[in-house]
Amino acid sequence: MLGSGEVVGKLETSWDKLLNHDEPFELSFPSVSGDHPSLTLKAVVVYPCDHQDGALSDVLMDCEIARDTDAGHAQFAEYITSENVSHLNAAVERFQLVLDQCPVSHPDRAAALTNFAYARLQGYIRNDLQDIDTTTSLFREALALRPQPHPDHPLSLYNLTEALTWRHNKESAAADIREAAQLYRELLPLCLEGTCLRSVAARENGVDYVIRGCNNLPIDASDEGICLRRVILELCPLGHQHRPDTLDELARALQSRFTQCGDIDDLDEGIQFGREALSLCPEGHPDRECYLNNLGYSLNVRFNHQGKPNDLDEAIFLYEEALCLCPVGHESRDSLLNNIGHALITRFKERRDIDDITRAVSLFHEALTLCRPGHPRRDIMLSNLAVALNTRYDILDVSEDLNEAINLYRESLQLKRLDNPERHRTLYSLSSSLCSRFTQTRENGDVEEAIQLCREALASLPSLHPDRCMSRAWLQRAYMSRYCIQRNPTDLSSAMEHFRQSSVHPTEGFPQRIAVAIEWAQQAEIYQHESALEAYQMCFELFDNHVMTRSSIISRREAATAFGSVSLPVDAASCAIRRDNLRRAVELMEQGRGQQWSLASRLRTPLEDLESTSPELAHKLTELSKRLAGAQASAGSTDRAAADRAATEYRRLTRQWEAAVAEIRDLRAFSRFLLPPMYEDLQAAAHQGPVIILIASQYSCSAIIVPTSGDPHHVPLPSIALADLKTLKDRFTRAIRHASRMNPAESRTDLIVLLRTVWDKIMLPIVKVLEHVLKLKRFSRIWLCPTAAFTSIPLHAAHPFQTKADRSKEPCLEDLYICSYTPTLSALVRSRQSMKKRVPPSFVAIGQGQPGAGKGKALLAVHSELELVHKLVPAMANCTTISGDAATRAGALQALEENTWMHLACHGKQDPTQPYNSHFVMRGEHLTLLDIMERDIPHAEFAFLSACHTAVGDEKTPDEVIHLAAGLQFSGFKSVVGTLWEVDDAVAKHVVKAFYENMFMDLKDGGVMDCTKAAWALNRATHAVKTKVPLEQRMVFIHIGV
Repeated sequence: MLGSGEVVGKLETSWDKLLNHDEPFELSFPSVSGDHPSLTLKAVVVYPCDHQDGALSDVLMDCEIARDTDAGHAQFAEYITSENVSHLNAAVERFQLVLDQCPVSHPDRAAALTNFAYARLQGYIRNDLQDIDTTTSLFREALALRPQPHPDHPLSLYNLTEALTWRHNKESAAADIREAAQLYRELLPLCLEGTCLRSVAARENGVDYVIRGCNNLPIDASDEGICLRRVILELCPLGHQHRPDTLDELARALQSRFTQCGDIDDLDEGIQFGREALSLCPEGHPDRECYLNNLGYSLNVRFNHQGKPNDLDEAIFLYEEALCLCPVGHESRDSLLNNIGHALITRFKERRDIDDITRAVSLFHEALTLCRPGHPRRDIMLSNLAVALNTRYDILDVSEDLNEAINLYRESLQLKRLDNPERHRTLYSLSSSLCSRFTQTRENGDVEEAIQLCREALASLPSLHPDRCMSRAWLQRAYMSRYCIQRNPTDLSSAMEHFRQSSVHPTEGFPQRIAVAIEWAQQAEIYQHESALEAYQMCFELFDNHVMTRSSIISRREAATAFGSVSLPVDAASCAIRRDNLRRAVELMEQGRGQQWSLASRLRTPLEDLESTSPELAHKLTELSKRLAGAQASAGSTDRAAADRAATEYRRLTRQWEAAVAEIRDLRAFSRFLLPPMYEDLQAAAHQGPVIILIASQYSCSAIIVPTSGDPHHVPLPSIALADLKTLKDRFTRAIRHASRMNPAESRTDLIVLLRTVWDKIMLPIVKVLEHVLKLKRFSRIWLCPTAAFTSIPLHAAHPFQTKADRSKEPCLEDLYICSYTPTLSALVRSRQSMKKRVPPSFVAIGQGQPGAGKGKALLAVHSELELVHKLVPAMANCTTISGDAATRAGALQALEENTWMHLACHGKQDPTQPYNSHFVMRGEHLTLLDIMERDIPHAEFAFLSACHTAVGDEKTPDEVIHLAAGLQFSGFKSVVGTLWEVDDAVAKHVVKAFYENMFMDLKDGGVMDCTKAAWALNRATHAVKTKVPLEQRMVFIHIGV
């Protein structure tokens, strides 16, 4: 039906003229709503014949239907013009008669239903008819009779949407507006631009009414509710006036579902929609404040879940901008004050800037003054101010803050209804404050109430609610508070059980669960509870899962440093040692150390064995690993919206990768595929000599020797403590710096004293076990695996500097054994396994002595060093040299990938703040550790790094062993010579000459270049140059790998 029931036009003609048309002909009418309606008619004469009474009856019936339909339309047109209800009733009566003459199988029943329903709808709109339900049912039946691709299917869709929207307009039934949205989603693609139906559907009271109605619905975080929001977004293409509001509503629904279910993808997607909504509202837009606040809130929630510092800073920035748009008197000011205050408290807990907590208290005071007694949000503001005061008390220990916080929490709780969704937070916050006061006053009433409040909070939450984690965490604190005073073992057991349950809660974010697990381990250690090892194991598993969610290598290190300087691996190993479980100590140490390398190496795991068992799964995992590696690189974008999208894609690929790994573990021989290695697996690292793990824990310092076969051996180091190692490290730094300014002939007295200390207190007890227990022969190979504070000590250079009675000198460590280092046991195992595949050697010598202005002093000896190397390398290796303008980042990377042996002479720089930016100085751009890590060079064998600081990790994460030499080992080099501090290029060439002479001494008459000889060659070289090279420049070189 065109228009709104008005008479479009009238036709008057004679029968002769009408029947004069042999073919169909068209009649045009005046314009209606911008369209030009027309009718196509065809006139025929029906002649009755014998035995065709039925056919004639049908024709007569059709004529009667047509007359009643025309009469109905005439009455309806009069109603529209005159608004006289009698005409409406007459029209409805006529249309009812027509419908009665059109049974279900009649071809015109859909048209009869539509006419009847449309007249009734117009009467309902004008309040002349009250029954809309029957009308809606009539339109539904008509739509069912006109399925796609019926030409009137779009019109029937529209008619039903109009009935639903008018019923919603008058009765506010949410189900009607939801259904109308779904119908419009189907309708609009069927309405071509420029058609009458499209223009009608796009009117203010058409689809726009439905969009507004849905956007005004309460937030529904169910799958159905979010599906509806997505439908509404489809109805708002780019440029649509309601798109920003629709994006914002969908973002809020996703954030709400995240709060209930904990799926981080919901939160990430919501943040993407929030960013787009904000981008569509430039400065001056009336809704900008709202979108700023909502996006800031979502970023704050994500920070609490994932711990990304940028999220918190951006959230505060957005809140501050929104607050500027809400002056005193603005209805949203109190909410914004609240949000900024919470974000500042969070940042204060992270960074301890007293200005943050001071401002938070001030903001919450202002918010409370804006919410006088009787205000619906007063309970929230009371709780918020209490949180700020309690936080300040924890730092400044002002009892007035604590007492005021308790009073505020109590007042807030009185104002909260039992069904308030935030009530549980006030319950456990009050519990926390009461525990703090109990610790001060030892009033039993406080701790008893605290326990009861936490139980009540826990009971009020569904099983998967994220806040159950915090409720359990606060409950264990209450039990621990009571145990510390009353010493009831049941309280300690209850506290540890709640630690356990809190740390495994699946919908809480990893940062919070890791913090709980760390506290669990610490408390179990303090009170010597049997769950300590389980707690450490939980820490490593959670941390591994947390870091795996980070989509870039650099963001993984951020995650590693987010938990302070806690050295969990060494503490876990120390705990296992004290429980006489040395195998477990080795496993925990390995699981907790070098996690950055372990995670990255998963994507490069050799799959030869798997290929022979299941080539399909091997191919699947290989392809997913490649895609994941590519996603890592793309996730480092500085565009935060792009980074969010990349992170979401990375997580999607991660889930597919994990599913493929789970399939592989279902195979009989692969049940432990990519799981943390067992002691038996790790012992392969000691295949060619024992590995000595040095453990520096706050509880004790000791060593574990992993022999070629059998159980590990424990070597206590009672003469050295963690604090001593830190002092020793500082003294070495000063002594080496001082030695670098001395004349080569001067005695390095300070260094000698320190190396004697290393020998006496650290290495001598280990050597005794090697000699007398393991019966290790002289000049056997050993591998040192230092951890934590030991990583900064030159253990290989340990020396007694004593003379025997016969005037012979006491042997030092390198007189006794051939020393190498390994970052982890797994790294050594991987290098050994990859030695199975070898290719003909090719050698490249890269040197950059003149990198350019601002890149360090010129290295005048580089050219002669390269010539020396070229001369000493056997002809079979086809040695090439890259230097000067050719020694660029791109040139070096290409050479890395094309050669199996490499010598690099240049400046090396360790970046103390971001170790992945540590680099070799080339002409133009630097060659960074990150560049090296992104290369996979499985056939690489040996690298000599004649550059400064190439084997020094960073101080924040010493157990991650992030340095240039480790990066080369990870990328494929099995054997690496690196440096611990600054190298003097003028004397380094003596070490280089002696090293290669020893390395290739057996190749004059043929033979094979063997990178496993590097440790022996370095040992011989440092002995050979004693008279030419000062002590600190001999010690600087170390060997890593096979």
